[in-house]
Amino acid sequence: MTGMLSGRVEKSGRVEKMVAPERALPGRTTPLGPLGHHAVLRTPIVPPFPGGTVRLVLGLGCFWGAERIFWQLPGVVTTAVGYSGGYTPHPTYEEVCTGRTGHAEVVLVVFDPERLGVETLVSAFFEGHDPTQVMRQGNDVGTQYRSVLFATSPAQLEVAKAVRDRYQERLDAAGYGTIATDLAEAGDFYYAEDYHQQYLAKNPRGYCGLGGTGVSCPVGLAG
Repeated sequence: MTGMLSGRVEKSGRVEKMVAPERALPGRTTPLGPLGHHAVLRTPIVPPFPGGTVRLVLGLGCFWGAERIFWQLPGVVTTAVGYSGGYTPHPTYEEVCTGRTGHAEVVLVVFDPERLGVETLVSAFFEGHDPTQVMRQGNDVGTQYRSVLFATSPAQLEVAKAVRDRYQERLDAAGYGTIATDLAEAGDFYYAEDYHQQYLAKNPRGYCGLGGTGVSCPVGLAG
């Protein structure tokens, strides 16, 4: 039986194994619907974005809480939540919750690299959740909650790997396990439904299941 838990869909079948491509849901050929401007930053959340900005796609559990981490960072131009890393084109939230799309809940972060370095952004990503958890974050269990970083350039990917390795040293010292974050080149990003965008700004008492390790991630050492 499916119910609601603090505004989050509670699933009876928690899928912790990636779906095979041939078993993924078919999805659709068109986006889910129109999207407005960012509820906090008042900037567009769909392209075209301002010249000189770059993108990074980050998944660290429930995207409601994850997005709030990034829109507060100086240098971030806009953010949006969506789905990436799977197979189903333009999936609905309900489809992603079945575990049969292969997608993770992610945040698209568009930022000015002159004001916000990739290393600082990646550090905020790692500190914002527990990257050693596999296919879950806290009570949110399933493939959609896995830790992922999808880079939009080879340089971003190299920085992310360097930050991960430095953070692993800190986590080892603190008694944590191995980082399970999937670091890869970005593929298709599918926007989530409008009501998910900047959810915690629209619903200040809404659900947020994220919690970091409390271990700081070093900055200024990657490179």
